[in-house]
Amino acid sequence: MKKIKNIVVVFALAALIIPMDLFSQVYKFSGGPSGGTFQYYASAISTIANKSNIKVLAASSGGSIENIRTCNTGKSSFGVAYSGNVYDALNGKLNQDNNKYKDVRALGFFFGAPGQLIVKKGSGIKSLKDLAGKRVGIGNAGSGAAANAELMFKKIGIWDKIKVEHLGYRAAADAFKNNQLDAFWVFAGFPNAAVLEVALQQEIQILDIWDELEKAGFFKENPYFSKVVIPAKTYNGQDKPVNSFQDAALWIANKDVPNDVVYKLLKTIYSKEGLAAMVEVHKSAKEMSIAGGLDGIVTPLHPGAAKFWKEKGVLK
Repeated sequence: MKKIKNIVVVFALAALIIPMDLFSQVYKFSGGPSGGTFQYYASAISTIANKSNIKVLAASSGGSIENIRTCNTGKSSFGVAYSGNVYDALNGKLNQDNNKYKDVRALGFFFGAPGQLIVKKGSGIKSLKDLAGKRVGIGNAGSGAAANAELMFKKIGIWDKIKVEHLGYRAAADAFKNNQLDAFWVFAGFPNAAVLEVALQQEIQILDIWDELEKAGFFKENPYFSKVVIPAKTYNGQDKPVNSFQDAALWIANKDVPNDVVYKLLKTIYSKEGLAAMVEVHKSAKEMSIAGGLDGIVTPLHPGAAKFWKEKGVLK
C-alpha cells in the first residue's frame, strides 16, 4: 500500500510540473544566413523571449524554404519565411518539390521583404536581361531569396544563361567587392547590412525591375507579390527611388508548439516594449504592429496565435 501511495504522489507532482515544463523547454528559432534580416529577427526574439523566461535559441539557416522544412518536421519550433513560400509549400508547389508541408502554421507579420538586385555603377547592366552570361549571387541554396530569384529569371528567360552562385548575403557582398560576381540578389528588409557595407566601399546601382517583370506577366502568376519603392538615399550613392517587388516575411511555427508558448511569445513581442526592442535591432521592424499583425498571411494560423489576434480584435 505504501508503494502505491508513493506512486500516486509521484504522478500528482508530475501533473503539477508539466505546465511549467512548457516554458522550461528550449525552442529552436531558425533565422537565416549571417548578416541577413531573418537572422536579426531570430536573435532579437530569442533575447526578448529569454528575458520573459521562455527559452528560445536562435540558429542560422539557409533561409525561408529551409525554415519551412525544419518547422514542418519539428526540427525547429519557430522560423521566418516568406508568405509565398509558405503558401506554395502547403499546396505542393515549391520548385522541384511537390511535397505538401501541412504542419507549418503562421503566427504574425514581420515586414515586407523587397527584392534588391545590386550591380556596379557603370557596368552597363540596366535590366534583368542584361545579366545573361553574368555571375549572379542569388542567396543560399534553400533560401526564399534563391527560390524567388529562380522564379524571376525563369520568367524573364535567362535562368539557364546566368552563372548562378548560391551565396548568403554577406558572402555574396564579399565576392562582389572582389569582382567575383557581377551582381547579387537580396530579398530582405532594407537597409540590408551587407548592401550597406558594399555601398560604402564601391559605387553601386540597384536595378529598377518592376516594369520589366510586370510586362512579362510575373505578377499575374505570383499574386502574393506586391509593389514596393525603395526610397532614394536608402544606400550610399542611391540617388533615385527604385521600383521593385516584395513578399511578406512571416513568423512561422510547427503546429505542435504549445498554444500557451505561442500566445505568451506573441504577447511579449507585440507589446509596446517588445516592438520598441525589435526596432532597435532592425529598422524594418517599424512595419510590425498590432493592426497589421496578419498582413500577408494566406495560410492557417497556429491556435495560440489565433487566440492572441482575436483578443486584439484583429482576427474576427
